[in-house]
Amino acid sequence: MSVKNYKGHAGGWGALKSTATHLFKSDNIAKNIKNLLKTNQDHGFDCPGCAWGEKDEPGRFRFCENGAKAVNWEATSRRIGKDFFKEHSVSWLQKQTGYFLEYQGRLAEPLIYNRTTDHYEPLSWDKAFSIIAQQLNELENPNQAEFYTSGRASNEAAFLYQLFVRKFGTNNFPDCSNMCHEASGVALKQSIGIGKGTIKIDDFEKADAIFVFGQNPGTNHPRMLDSLSHASRRGASIVTFNPLKERGLERFANPQSPVEMLSGSATQISQYYFTPNLGGDMACVRGMVKVLLEQHKAAQKDNKSVFDLEFIKEHTQGLDDYLQTVETTTWEHITQQSGLSIEELTQAANIYQKAKSVIITWAMGITQHKHSVATIQEITNLQLLFGNIGKPGAGLCPVRGHSNVQGDRTMGINEKPDAKFLDNLSRVFSFTPPKENGHNVVEAIEAMLSGESKVFIALGGNFVSATPDTEFTQQALTRCKLTVNIATKLNQTHLFPGEISIILPCLGRTDIDLQATGEQSVTVEDSFSMVHKSKGVVKSDTSNMRSEPAIIAGIAHATLGDTPVKWLELANNYNLIRDYIGQTLPEFNKMNERLSQPGGFYLGNSAAELTWNTATKKAQISANQLPDDIVPASIRALTKNRVFVLQTLRSHDQYNTTIYGFEDRYRGISGERNIIFMNPNDIADLGLKNEDLVDVESLWPDDIERKIYSFKLVNYDIPTGNIAAYFPEANPLVALKSTGDESDTPTSKSIAVTIKKADTSDRIT
Repeated sequence: MSVKNYKGHAGGWGALKSTATHLFKSDNIAKNIKNLLKTNQDHGFDCPGCAWGEKDEPGRFRFCENGAKAVNWEATSRRIGKDFFKEHSVSWLQKQTGYFLEYQGRLAEPLIYNRTTDHYEPLSWDKAFSIIAQQLNELENPNQAEFYTSGRASNEAAFLYQLFVRKFGTNNFPDCSNMCHEASGVALKQSIGIGKGTIKIDDFEKADAIFVFGQNPGTNHPRMLDSLSHASRRGASIVTFNPLKERGLERFANPQSPVEMLSGSATQISQYYFTPNLGGDMACVRGMVKVLLEQHKAAQKDNKSVFDLEFIKEHTQGLDDYLQTVETTTWEHITQQSGLSIEELTQAANIYQKAKSVIITWAMGITQHKHSVATIQEITNLQLLFGNIGKPGAGLCPVRGHSNVQGDRTMGINEKPDAKFLDNLSRVFSFTPPKENGHNVVEAIEAMLSGESKVFIALGGNFVSATPDTEFTQQALTRCKLTVNIATKLNQTHLFPGEISIILPCLGRTDIDLQATGEQSVTVEDSFSMVHKSKGVVKSDTSNMRSEPAIIAGIAHATLGDTPVKWLELANNYNLIRDYIGQTLPEFNKMNERLSQPGGFYLGNSAAELTWNTATKKAQISANQLPDDIVPASIRALTKNRVFVLQTLRSHDQYNTTIYGFEDRYRGISGERNIIFMNPNDIADLGLKNEDLVDVESLWPDDIERKIYSFKLVNYDIPTGNIAAYFPEANPLVALKSTGDESDTPTSKSIAVTIKKADTSDRIT
């Protein structure tokens, strides 16, 4: 491992060098150069990485460094089949890293686990479908099955999946949304009547100020830096709130800018960069509003107003209760919880007040706390006070993760289905869907652990690595009668098999999808509610892989027969699936026709049109109290040692659970992932030194020991009392019961932990 201070900017030649490195690692160089030129382009495929949208600018490359990694990783020429699994037992594979497993290449054929030999073995597609159907049909009731979905599934696959599962008889849809932006959907639905962001990507070109909360676009969605750099250069104020100093939010050299590439220059992204405590963002916004309220009161003495009173009167309710809550929140509480001073919060408030149009954007640094819903509603309150929703250059922008995680929800992947959606399903398909809520991720794990649920089917993803309380998730899967994973590559989830375990190899976004009626395309929805067509371009050995729609149709046909649709006909022609989507969801009317226009089509947003689909038909200004403490006194009482708040995060060579390599370039880390980022003063206060090995134990009142061992301390610019570690390595510290209020999202950004020097006397490190 090496640790060094990275002094450069984000992007630039470093990004191009990294892209080239991963291009060579794919063993498919010539084809992948062509693939990259087709990424996010009309008549090409949608990047399998993040959900950031695209401006309609012809002649530009539309991939970033991490998008290139995702494409190269998926479009490798390496294949693993029966010879690989004959050589390696599941027990041996369990000891390997996630990087090793996925680096071996694409899964080449269906597999079934042989418990006697501890090896996966080939089986036919028909036999696989038959086994799955038999196990599903033998359940005592449909609610004994869990149907997980990854956000990379297409709209067509997601729609077929939810239709099959609801006809089967359950709403058990644990979904990756449950672990990332669930709080955004819950909060926004309550406040403005729709659980999506209200802006289009062009609004970044019109905003006077952009406030960025809890995200690291330089690593997680680098194409966002293009939008931010353009905004910065034209004079928009960009204000960042993030506990760690992240290089991508400081300065960025656009690889598509000849001037910046040739001169070595870069664009300053954030003019103001505040580093609050983990979980302190709600207090930051409350402090800004408190400042603005005092300014508003002073202005009213001269018959003027700081707030947009006309907008508030016409479009909102709840103002008086909220302002009373703001007034009774003490500055001591705000500054202690936020970690920022009154002067800093006043500076941020003044920038906001002077801007005529403001975008507020956030990601998982906001959504993975106990009080995430309240935090997002506090952000929404601020925008409503100034009428910063529904006008050019202003609005709310939750930045989603996987490239179709938002689309999956639109298609009905939701354990709490909307009554109108179910009514439409009933009308179109002539059956009565189940109405009771199903299981989310945490509830699904608990149900499998207890034996209540006996079947687990995953449409993509890496459930074991994505979920909290890793050992319990592993146990949950092994207690199932049947586990099924639809996947492109081998991952840790496949190594904790149920009594029967099947792996089904699927096509990826880059692959040509050839069905009986010809080459097929799928669609995805980005963070700005734009629906794009995606068509694979890679000609490679995919002879025994099948597309996700074809796999779902095969399982559904074997389980249900030709009811309520002729599944196999739909799998042969995705236009038929899209016709059904258009009949079920009015905003997708004439979907096939509308997809022919360049860039796809916009679904619209009711709140952006100042239509509030809430119970009162007005936007709700929510009067939530600040938490008493990010770590409750009852948790602190569990130890006499100093308590730290830990967040999990990604490295730069990573997208969600996929590890592309061991370089975290912008943070200066190379060759190691068992890292704890900590303020140098905290390290000294513990009597430790930089690069000492430590054991970390989380605190939760259930008498279960949750520890990670021999992690290396690294000095980092992070507020005292706060620390960070990589995901999924630190997931074992997140208690299954530690979830967000109303969202049930694991609190992976506010884990109470203690730290002590590692005892390596009886361990191999």
